[in-house]
Amino acid sequence: MYGLIGKMIAVEGKRDELSSILLEGLQDMPGNLSYIVAADPADPNALWITEVWTDSSAHQASLSLPSVQEAIRRGRPLIAGMERLAETTPIGGQGLAG
Repeated sequence: MYGLIGKMIAVEGKRDELSSILLEGLQDMPGNLSYIVAADPADPNALWITEVWTDSSAHQASLSLPSVQEAIRRGRPLIAGMERLAETTPIGGQGLAG
């Protein structure tokens, strides 16, 4: 498995709009086992994105999907900053196939 943990900072006051766009772009992503968008309770503009994929190739391929490209196009103007905090190798957990 392949995992990513990232932090995204929305333009002031646009976090809810950005999170909606991110969640809409999740349909039919082959190889995606988990994609969680979470609001940071300590920062009104921050989102945490936690992803689990079958492998890094599935993640890379997802970036070409029409739904993901559309989410990127719509979301980009709402992003003030992004940070990839960790690349991981998930070993299991609730909601993931072993």
